[in-house]
Amino acid sequence: MARHVAILDDFTDSVRGLKCFELLSNFRVSVFTERISPGADLSDIEALIPIRERTELTRDFLARMPNLKVISQTGRAGNHIDLKACAERKIDVLSGIGSPSAPAELTWALILDASRKVSDQVQALKGGQWQRGLGRTVRGRTLGIWGLGNIGSLVAHFGQTFGMKVLIHGREASRLAAEKSGYAFAATPEALFAQSDVLSVHLKLSDATRGIVMPSLLKLMKSDALFVNTSRAGLVVPGALETALRDGRPGSAALDVFEAEPATRENSPLLSMENVLATPHLGYVERDSYELYFESAFSNLVQYFQRADVK
Repeated sequence: MARHVAILDDFTDSVRGLKCFELLSNFRVSVFTERISPGADLSDIEALIPIRERTELTRDFLARMPNLKVISQTGRAGNHIDLKACAERKIDVLSGIGSPSAPAELTWALILDASRKVSDQVQALKGGQWQRGLGRTVRGRTLGIWGLGNIGSLVAHFGQTFGMKVLIHGREASRLAAEKSGYAFAATPEALFAQSDVLSVHLKLSDATRGIVMPSLLKLMKSDALFVNTSRAGLVVPGALETALRDGRPGSAALDVFEAEPATRENSPLLSMENVLATPHLGYVERDSYELYFESAFSNLVQYFQRADVK
């Protein structure tokens, strides 16, 4: 019997339409387009393919799959996986590959949209109103970036190309990268938040960075500043951004990530705020990225079972 592979939380039912899906032609594949129900029978699943960090693979969840042998990731991050439970069960975790292009492009799209109020104007026009309010250009303003990794570096480059002053904060690697690229470096998070007209965070979520964006930092932002988060909602202290926006510092936010996902007006008050531009975690959700992520995950899985069968 063909090995049973499960692809989790494909909300848009897009994976089956990818060219690389043919790589799983010799497997029995279940694509879950919604959250798996508590009563679903998962006992014969041998392999899991989560979509990035969309699904929390907890000890209890993994326990529902007694025959699970391997998790093949779409990307490299692993904070969503209980690695200790996997080690105890001898469940192998395979790392995939990723690209910074799509999330960096979305970040920049949100910055331009929020700055020029494009989405607001579109909705007003469709509602019969010709021009509503004033946006502003980004040229000459300060773009603050916390974390100059692969994604942050691309966003910084976009900002510089559009005539922004780029200000970086982060660990020593970010300082050295900023120095090499000719960007200014803020010695403290406080300086970064206080000086930025647009501030975008690009940090990996870990025990060290969870809640690193504290209320005290948000209060330092300008009243017309834009806070951008396309990285991880957990970087911000829960509820802090909502409170800060109501208090007027920063003046607005552009978000692609939320504490509860899928986000709704019921579980995310931020979606009801007029000064919040929000997208449904689209950073990596586009065709080229999907082909890249899933081809790697599928190939890793095929090779894994080929080696297992040889043994």
